[in-house]
This record gives sequence, C-alpha cells and structure tokens, in this order.
Amino acid sequence: MAERLRFELVSPERLLLSQEVEMVVVPGAEGDFGALPRHAPFLTLVRPGVIEIYDNRRVIDRLFVAGGYAEVTPERCTVLAPEAMPAAEIDRERVEAELKDLREDLEDATDEAARKPIRAKIAVAEAKLKVFAA
Repeated sequence: MAERLRFELVSPERLLLSQEVEMVVVPGAEGDFGALPRHAPFLTLVRPGVIEIYDNRRVIDRLFVAGGYAEVTPERCTVLAPEAMPAAEIDRERVEAELKDLREDLEDATDEAARKPIRAKIAVAEAKLKVFAA
C-alpha cells in the first residue's frame, strides 16, 4: 500500500476532519501547495480558498476554508481555519448578496479601521465565488 498522510482540518470549536489521504492541496498565502507523505516540515498562512483532498490520484473532496494556518510535517498536514465547509454547500446567490452588502458597507466606512475587517470579509466572499469558476 502506498504511503499515506494524515490530514486534519480544525476549526476553533472542534476537529472537523481527520483522515489518511494520498495528497492534499492547500491554498497557501504564497500560492497553492501540495502536501505528500515525507514532506519537509513548515508552517504557513492559508488564504481563503479550496482545499482539495486526493486519493487514488483523483480529487475525492473539496473543502472551502476562510483562511487560517497550516502546519505540514512528514506524517501530517493540519489546517486551522476560522471557517470551513464543503465547497458543494456554498450557496452562490447568498454569497453574491452578501458581497453586494459588503461592498456597500465598504463605501460607507469612514476610516481605515472600519474598512479593514470589511475588506477581509470581501476577500472570503470572493474566494467562495471562485468555487463556481473551478
């Protein structure tokens, strides 16, 4: 049997997923990266986007994360995400409405301190919409 990597997806509340996989592709801050068994250890930021889980050389699951952190070791890839959900559960119309409201809120914001968290929410909403382009 081929070597496997333990993939764990963790939210602030609980462990969302823990399984042995062939490979996982994560949207890192510096670009997407693939984690395989015996990978060199590192820590990185995760940008909002989709994690793809591979088994038998094909994608078996796609999970949206709203950013976070990833730790990769030779045996494991752990992603800590403030928000995560199956990509298939994203409601396009709801996200588009949310994005419209956020852009209006951004226009109404009076200073940079108010704009910064709105921009972060816009980035997450835009990343959710990219799920439909893939």
